[in-house]
Amino acid sequence: MRDRQTMLRSLTAHRALIRRTPALVLAALTAICTGAQAQLPLAQGSQLPGRTATQQASTGADWVYTVKEGEHLDGLAQELLATPFTGAQLLIHNRLPAHTVFAAGDTLRIPLSWLRQQPEPAKATAVTGNVRIISASDGRQRPLAEDTLIRVGDEILSRTGNATIELADGSTIRINPNSRLIFNKLTQYGKAGMVDTRLRLDHGGISTHVRPLERGGARFEVETPSAVAAVRGTAFSLQSHPGTTDLQVTEGVVAFGPAGKTRNIPAGFSASVDANRPGVVDIYRLPPAPEPNPLPPRLQALPAELSWNSNALHRIDIFEADSGRWIKSDEVHGSHYALNYLDNGRYTINIASLDTRGVAGLPANVMVDVDLTARPATLVAPEEGAGVNDDLPEFQWSYRGSNEVGRVEISETEDFGNLVATSEWAPDDTALPSRPLTPGQYYWRVVTEAGGNSVATTSPRPFVINGTLPPVHILSINYIDSQVRIFWEKTDTAGGYLLQLSEGPEFRNIVKEATVQDTTAALRLIPGRRYFVRLKALSEGPLASRWGPGRELFIE
Repeated sequence: MRDRQTMLRSLTAHRALIRRTPALVLAALTAICTGAQAQLPLAQGSQLPGRTATQQASTGADWVYTVKEGEHLDGLAQELLATPFTGAQLLIHNRLPAHTVFAAGDTLRIPLSWLRQQPEPAKATAVTGNVRIISASDGRQRPLAEDTLIRVGDEILSRTGNATIELADGSTIRINPNSRLIFNKLTQYGKAGMVDTRLRLDHGGISTHVRPLERGGARFEVETPSAVAAVRGTAFSLQSHPGTTDLQVTEGVVAFGPAGKTRNIPAGFSASVDANRPGVVDIYRLPPAPEPNPLPPRLQALPAELSWNSNALHRIDIFEADSGRWIKSDEVHGSHYALNYLDNGRYTINIASLDTRGVAGLPANVMVDVDLTARPATLVAPEEGAGVNDDLPEFQWSYRGSNEVGRVEISETEDFGNLVATSEWAPDDTALPSRPLTPGQYYWRVVTEAGGNSVATTSPRPFVINGTLPPVHILSINYIDSQVRIFWEKTDTAGGYLLQLSEGPEFRNIVKEATVQDTTAALRLIPGRRYFVRLKALSEGPLASRWGPGRELFIE
């Protein structure tokens, strides 16, 4: 027993020592008492004599996997290997004995044909405007939304919009408006991130940023009707038009051309393929990147002027730095561009010169943070406590901040617990309420917004809608001797009526004026004279009233 414990302590010490030694892989002792073969020299890669039939059958390229802390053979086999390959076969392929124990940093060679392959969907990370997805599973066409998963066979149709797609390995694809992109293959090998991505750009344009691909079977390829572009880690743009395909490479190298006749196009160059000229790849040097003048890294006021050293035709592309959302794209003549109406956040701005073919050159990248703060507006009209006769009054204010939009809010109470009307958000400094206001007292204020998330609100201001009572119409007139009785229609909100009697239709010479509570009145007139009568409704509230039409009176 004592001898066995001594041997165990020796084995533990030996394992601790060799775990600190860099090597291809760690070989553990296969048994306590198996003699000299129990300790194989790691510096020699734990080589075993001869090769088995499984090893002989393994052909093609190997992929090298680096073991991580805590990983063991059974778990690696389950996660990496396809059926029917096993961990035991993996040890044999690497010439390792059974019961091998792994340490972090050790490496294993795995034949590509043994790796487990699985579909790995892409995901839409940003969508702007009208973009559709056609599902390969049911053929239905739906709007593309953020976080939508895109699977093998799905198609993206960008009409007036654009979208940013992220692949399983973190590579990104920006789809231009008026494009059609088909996802022919989205495969991941095991859990290590090695991918095989194959796309077809039927028409339109894309811009890609492909992460460096693992050696072995990793692949990223875009096919068009007239060309193919294959990369191993680069940034490029591709446009497909009837009969032609154009490429611009901004990082790395792209194998580009007709199928089977590609040429390596390095960064700083563009290339074009024309179906009418089989096998020909035209290569051009891209315009150099402009030199932008520095901007403050933090913009607290907009508009801000972006400028650069070149005075040619340029394209400006603005992206949200985090999501990759394509905010806007403009062509600019000259060397200046106004940054305006951007929400708070971080942006990447690309400035690229356009050549005589309209192709964008190498971009200059500008990173900027927009950090706007809204300030309360200054209320102009209606003034404090003012009476307004219009049921759709115009509200006026002035902004005190930068790049702000505002809207009016109207409430019957000072705490604005219940809004009765608002206006649309707009950069204007005047607005009408969203609906007519009935007579009464109200409070109004202006809410301003800057940067999409900074809001300021003015103090409330009271005002009164006077409104108008409808004109009073006389219904009938009865004559009895020298007396006239007049009847008129009732006004529901009236507290009484004002009657005027005049000798002329202009009502300049008033011979009688009286307040009447009822809807009828009797008048005694002088025979042979002509008179004119009219009425208007009265109210104790904030209501203006108008005279009804006059009627002629005459007693012979």
